[in-house]
Amino acid sequence: MEIIKSIQSRIYEIRGERVMLDFDLALLYGVETKVLNLAVKRNIQRFPKDFMFQLTKEEWNNLRFQFETSSVQVLSTSNEIEVLKPKQQHGGNRYLPYAFTEQGVAMLSGVLRSDRAIEMNIAIMRAFVDIRKILMKQSNINEQLAEIKERIGEHDVQLNELYDAMDNLLDEKIAQLKWKDREKIGFKIDKK
Repeated sequence: MEIIKSIQSRIYEIRGERVMLDFDLALLYGVETKVLNLAVKRNIQRFPKDFMFQLTKEEWNNLRFQFETSSVQVLSTSNEIEVLKPKQQHGGNRYLPYAFTEQGVAMLSGVLRSDRAIEMNIAIMRAFVDIRKILMKQSNINEQLAEIKERIGEHDVQLNELYDAMDNLLDEKIAQLKWKDREKIGFKIDKK
């Protein structure tokens, strides 16, 4: 479960797509980013634009501010847990990162064939599925809230009509009481 949470924290929304970045995938697969990107370039026909795209400078700058500053990631491989520390990079990235959609990540399993890559791919697919489930639940909750707001709005209209009817009834009662209690004018007839 911990590995799924670690992976979910590396899934970003860019251009309306949930994606993972090449350096995060390389870290999870236990390879250098350069090695991952070379494997992709050798098999570029497997990665159409809806599977993988390169970030623009603006997207990269916006995304960099969202990163967590954690220096330790916990990953699980087979039955053991290992702690990975990202390598210190001097001088920063020399290129803009590539973003892989869920389908692109699935395609990586055919390009990177190590046991670790297979295990990580399975975990990543589970993370994407969990996120989809969470979003579906959230969508369902949003629909229920909209329905409740609509019902409350209908109840407000009905309550206002009820209050108006009660006011009218009270006004009629007051009018009747005033009519009975009025000072009568005219002749009195004695019945003798």
